[in-house]
Amino acid sequence: MIVFDLECGRGHRFEGWFNNSASFEEQTIKKLVTCPICGDTGVRRVLSPVATKTARPEPEKAPDSIDYRKLAKEIVDYVNRHFEDVGSNFAKEALRMHYGVSEKKNIKGSATWEEEKMLSDEKIEYFKLPLPRTEDDKNN
Repeated sequence: MIVFDLECGRGHRFEGWFNNSASFEEQTIKKLVTCPICGDTGVRRVLSPVATKTARPEPEKAPDSIDYRKLAKEIVDYVNRHFEDVGSNFAKEALRMHYGVSEKKNIKGSATWEEEKMLSDEKIEYFKLPLPRTEDDKNN
């Protein structure tokens, strides 16, 4: 079994258990995966740690067997594909979403230390992820 963190089109997050990744994809295409809160079938996987359970134990892997460069690239690619870049308006947009002024969505951007403190004081959850510069950024 594999567990995915899921999110519907309205921003509700929940967990789904599937036999494998292909099973999730197949059920999603057939609109069988629905949000337990609102019933929306526009469900997608969100970045999360994934747990799997196998019938027999797998040999233990050495910690150095993880390809950290590949993992970092996959994370950066995911963020770039699924998060809207709001630049230096990150704190403003996070506040607008928090108070229902704008629709909730995945955003990325930058904030000053003071803005980060304000978001924390307002109990707005966020995380800092240093992203490497792309070739386009280096040319500008």
